[in-house]
Formats: sequence, C-alpha cells, structure tokens
Amino acid sequence: MLKFLMLCTLAVASRAEIAEEEDVLVLKKSNFDEALQAHPNILVEFYAPWCGHCKALAPEYAKAAGMLKAEGSQIRLGKVDATEETELAQEFGVRGYPTIKFFKGGDKESPKEYSAGRQADDMVNWLKKRTGPAVTSLTEVTDAESLIADNEVAVIGFFKDANSDDAKAYEKAAEAMDDVPFAITSSDAVYSKFEVSKDGVVLFKKFDEGRNTFDGELTKDGLLAFVKANQLPLVIEFTEQTAPKIFGGDIKSHILMFLPKAASDFQEKMEQFKKAAAGFKGQILFIFIDSDVDDNQRILEFFGLKKEECPAIRLITLEDEMTKYKPESKDITAESIVAFCTQFVEGKLKPHLMSQDIPEDWDKNPVKVLVGKNFEEVAFDPKKNVFIEFYAPWCGHCKQLAPIWDKLGEKYKDSSDIVVAKMDSTANEIESVKVHSFPTLKFFPAGEERQVIDYNGERTLEGFTKFLESGGKEGGAPAGDDDDDVESQDLDDADDLSDLEDGGEDGHDEL
Repeated sequence: MLKFLMLCTLAVASRAEIAEEEDVLVLKKSNFDEALQAHPNILVEFYAPWCGHCKALAPEYAKAAGMLKAEGSQIRLGKVDATEETELAQEFGVRGYPTIKFFKGGDKESPKEYSAGRQADDMVNWLKKRTGPAVTSLTEVTDAESLIADNEVAVIGFFKDANSDDAKAYEKAAEAMDDVPFAITSSDAVYSKFEVSKDGVVLFKKFDEGRNTFDGELTKDGLLAFVKANQLPLVIEFTEQTAPKIFGGDIKSHILMFLPKAASDFQEKMEQFKKAAAGFKGQILFIFIDSDVDDNQRILEFFGLKKEECPAIRLITLEDEMTKYKPESKDITAESIVAFCTQFVEGKLKPHLMSQDIPEDWDKNPVKVLVGKNFEEVAFDPKKNVFIEFYAPWCGHCKQLAPIWDKLGEKYKDSSDIVVAKMDSTANEIESVKVHSFPTLKFFPAGEERQVIDYNGERTLEGFTKFLESGGKEGGAPAGDDDDDVESQDLDDADDLSDLEDGGEDGHDEL
C-alpha cells in the first residue's frame, strides 16, 4: 500500500512538472506523452529561439492560450524548443520554424497540420472547429451578439427548419471551413434583431460593409465561395499575420499596391484602390504593401522595384507558374486600376518580364553574366553548350556555390563549345525558363532543338565536370521533371512569392 501511495505521489509530482509560460505548456521529450494524457487536445508549436517568425508569433500564441484557458476550455497550447528537443522535432517531421501541429484526442501518430492564420482569434476559431460541432446553435439574441462581437468574421444561418436541405448544405459548408465560426438559429427574436425576414445566410464582419447576405442557390460550394470572397477586407495589408490568409486562400490572382504609409496622399490612394477592389471581389485579391517597411524590401526587389519608385501597382498570378503584370499607366486611380484588372481578367495583358541592361564586360570573366536582354542569343546559341546558374543575390546557397561556380568557369574558359554563365533571377526574367528556387541550374545543349536540361546532381566541381563531359546526361533530367534531391537541397531558399515574407539571408526559417 505504501509503495502504491508513493507511486501515485510521484506521478502527481511528475505531472506538476509540466511548466507553463504565459499559459503555454513547455513540452519536452520527457513530458510529451504525459501532456497528451493529461490534455488530449493540444496545439503544439515547434520553434527555434532565434527564429524571427517564432518571435512574431509568440504574443498571439500566448494570447490564444489565455483566451482558451479563461473560457475553461479543455484545449491547451504547448511549445517545443526544436533546437533542444531534436528527437521530438525529428519524430514529427519538423523541417521549418515555426511548425504547428494539432494533437487531437491524445493521438500521437497522425497530428493535423495547423492551417489557419497567425492571430489569436484565428487559432482559437480553428481549434474550436476541430474539436466541437461545425455549427453552433443560437437560441438567444445575446448568444448571436456575443458571437459577432468576439470574432472578426462570423457566419449565421437563419433556418426555421434545421433539418431542411438548405440547412444541411449550410452544415456541410461549415464542416469544410476551419477558420470562420458558423452558427445556426431558428429564433424569431434573432431573426428580428438582425432584420432577417426569410431563411438565408448572413456573414458578419468588423470591416468594410459590416455584413453580407448570401444571394443564390444554397449549395455547399456556393456558400464556400461566398464566405471566401467576403471573409477578407476589400484591401488587405501584407503583414506577418495576414500572409497565411493571403497565400493560403483560393484566390491566386493578386494585385499589389506598394505605397509608404507615411505618404501625404496615402488615404486618398487607399480609397481609390478600395473603390476599384469592389468590382473584383472573389476574382482578384487587393493587397497593400507598406514600401517603407524593411521586411518588405525583398518583395519590392522581387518585382524589380525600389523605394523611390513607389507608389506602384503590380499584379501576379500564383498558379503553377508565377506571372507578373505591370500597368502601362503609373496613375493610381480607381478608373486606371479597374481598366488594368479588366484587361487581366479578359486575358488581354502580356506578362511583364524584368531585365537589366547588358553589362559592358558581361563576357570578360570566365563566368559570363547574362541578363534578360542577352539571354536568348547566348543560351540558345546552336554552336555552344551553355550551363547557367540562376541565382538570387541574397540566397545563402548561391553564395556557397559561387566559388565552385567560378572554378568551373575557370576550367572551361578556353573551351570552344562550353560556356559557364550566371543570371540574377531577381532582376531578370525569361519567358521560356521558369525559376522556382535558388540556385536553379540548367543546361542548354548545342543544337537547333532549344533543349533545356535541369541539373540534379551534386553541387561540386567534380559533379559539374562529369555532367558537362557527359553532354548533360550524368546528373541531368529534362526540364520540368521533379527530383527529390534538388528539393531537399533547396529547403531554405525562396520557392515562391509567399517565401518572400520570411526574414533572414537564406529565405525562410527552416532547418
């Protein structure tokens, strides 16, 4: 009996050792399983102390933990220092910071990736949708008022018959969305309070019009399209917090206005931008970027812009291939923006391809310098085998590769048919070559076929030499083929526009 009591005491003492910091459980390999037993539903952030994004997330993460604790919720938030708890990080496949996973019902085998925004409300709403019913029932006016007051966006279905086909379609739509709370009511008092005279769906929000009423045939897909089109402001500012919503949404065509907040005509231009946005809701996302913010400079560079060139408008599509568009007019008026967007929607715009001027000494050194304006004649010279590095000046991997690439150029400087070259892909774009990560290495063999071969081998002088001596066969693959080795090498390089939000020299904060 004494032994049993001692074991119980030790168990209680052990459980008490799960420390908390600002209502967030501090998790380690030694207490992780125990934490899952005590708190079956835990959202866990794997972070690195030096990670800028983790530091930015910390106050919102703690705020979400506090909100849930204050409500008496059984859901808890925890954090793991992945630089210390390397075994845990490896066990759960952590490759970047922050990585956030949800452990539901104590299940350690298949945690769910967190997929919503990085503000406290986003996290709380996502967790509630994951653990509770998809739709909350509202019987009192005060319940509805609280739901609307407590959330940036909330959706209420007004249905006298909760078992009707429309109500069922509404519930299916609610189950498909994690980041917006859905509720349902049949109360006459709630109908009256919000001036709803017939069954339907209303989205309430703390910006723009304040509310939107669904109009059309009530289907799951129709409702989802309605909510997604109205859940973001007409104009959304690009920040650390809004980036997941911007890039994680279904709208892949984005128009960006680069403008300093400190500008004297800031409000006037914002009004014009917002006025234009109203006609393209659900088609094009209108995004404002403060061009004075240091963290946004990489995005300006991505579009070939400098601070002094702002205000400026650009448009980008984030489909399989990123395509940029530049308006002919520099005017920022509702009329000019509407005309630009209309041309885009109608497919009448040509992509905007950046190019630097050809340097006078572009072919002076063993590694030739290419820009958009001389790329075609050099890369597709039918008499030359051309090996090109597409790089970004800020890319850490590119800097590591530079001395090896210079040695390769030196090795073949006197060759009559092999050219080693490089191109800054942040300032030069080629319609025939799409670059998704840095460095990207492509080989353009001699001939009239305009063939392109991706280099997927080792990034060593020996690897490059074997590749060139084999005519692009050893370590190569036809352009467009995927290769896992290359992906693993490119982990912390910019992969698409969404990565440009991330700080640090090498791109985003990854292992």
